[in-house]
Amino acid sequence: MSPLVLTGAGVSTGDVAAVAREARKVEIGPDVIGRLERARKVLDQAAASGQQIYGLNTGLGANLGTSVEGDASAFQRQLLEGRSGAVGEALPVEAVRATMLARLAMLSAGGSGLSPAVFVALVEALNAGVHPVMPSLGSIGAGDLVLMTALARLLIGEGEADYQGRRMPAAKALMMARLAPIALAPKDGLSLINASAFSAGNGALAVTDALSAIAQQHQAGALTMEGIGANRTILDPRLQMARPASGQQEAAKALHDLLAREDAPAPTTIQDPLSIRCMPSIHGALIGAIDQARNAVEIELNAAADNPLVLGEDGVVISTGNFHTAGLSLAFETLGLAIAQCAAATTARFIQLTGSGRNGLPKYLSPVGGASAGFVPLQKTATSILAAIRHKANPVMLDFLPVSEGVEDHATQSPLAVAKCTDMIALWRRLIAFELMAAAQAVDLREGSTLAPRTAAVHTAIRTLFPSLREDRPLGVDAEALHAALIGGNWQA
Repeated sequence: MSPLVLTGAGVSTGDVAAVAREARKVEIGPDVIGRLERARKVLDQAAASGQQIYGLNTGLGANLGTSVEGDASAFQRQLLEGRSGAVGEALPVEAVRATMLARLAMLSAGGSGLSPAVFVALVEALNAGVHPVMPSLGSIGAGDLVLMTALARLLIGEGEADYQGRRMPAAKALMMARLAPIALAPKDGLSLINASAFSAGNGALAVTDALSAIAQQHQAGALTMEGIGANRTILDPRLQMARPASGQQEAAKALHDLLAREDAPAPTTIQDPLSIRCMPSIHGALIGAIDQARNAVEIELNAAADNPLVLGEDGVVISTGNFHTAGLSLAFETLGLAIAQCAAATTARFIQLTGSGRNGLPKYLSPVGGASAGFVPLQKTATSILAAIRHKANPVMLDFLPVSEGVEDHATQSPLAVAKCTDMIALWRRLIAFELMAAAQAVDLREGSTLAPRTAAVHTAIRTLFPSLREDRPLGVDAEALHAALIGGNWQA
């Protein structure tokens, strides 16, 4: 895999996922160091002129009006120590790597005034696999600085690190990786932490997972249409043109392509239940929400989101609110609602498939009948998962209180909005696994059924994991196996 070259623009959600999960290396583009040097020079000149610069010669938050006395570089260490207030379980390595890359992408735009040597040190730590141990609780979305202090402290050899799968003091991890701790110049500490890099980096991972899950959801929906003998006229391109809603044409085409064959079977009904008939609309709305979230994340990844912001070309330093991620939070709240809507339809189709018998399918999808439970007990599991998704769909971006003596009287809760959306994607994938299982069983039980080439491939992938249900057995085991395949990167349908 070729390295990701940081240029100050063009970093995508897929780039973040590759660095975070596949250890893709990072290189510094030819213009980045020069850009950082120019911004650093402007910052130093502004400070020398006596300009008050937030976090360089003033305190932070409620201490905004307090001048920094003495060594401005020493204050940067004090700043990091004083804001290391995050608690909770340590974040997974992939979440930390996503955060590190997101901050590098933002810093490469050149608006922070960060010393070039500090930027290089962060690149080297990421490439060497030296990751700070980052507690998970502490950011309210007004910048992720309480979480980000772990990253900055790593570079100066403080705190703890994860290296080669072992947790150890940061200084030891740097030494083992043949890296040296850095010294912080004025504002370097603030430049490392005062941005929403955790929100943006982990938002990129959530978008990547949502894109993978919607492709699998198309497969499950198409296989359900095969198993239930659905009316495929709902996928007619002319219907989508008549109502060109966001993502609807794309969703309908994906389903149509999965079901494509020379001789399509006649439908068994004039109209199917809404969870089937409205799939293009439901999936399309989710596609639109994923696109919105991706756009919001990529704006953050490629933006100069610092406060204060150094405008190198203009030679000025200006206080900003660019770190505030209201748009990012709103995009992920919307994505969460779209996932919940799609998950509800998935569950409804599962219940249609596994119910009392319709469209020629046996009761509970059991081939033996009588007192056989078949698939019906999984209806409870599916609805419990859906309840958890619906709970997480409740918005959080308005849940904040004024802090820092009212100086910080607004927040976005973007880390929480992204985190709960990530959880919802994981739960939704379990429901996709349930629908795939039931749809495959319906296909097996429908006499004389033949599948389109692509839905046949989906069916085969399921049957390589476990056989068709012939008598009652623990279906939870099958569901776990299929879910593991869906999330493990080895789903070959």
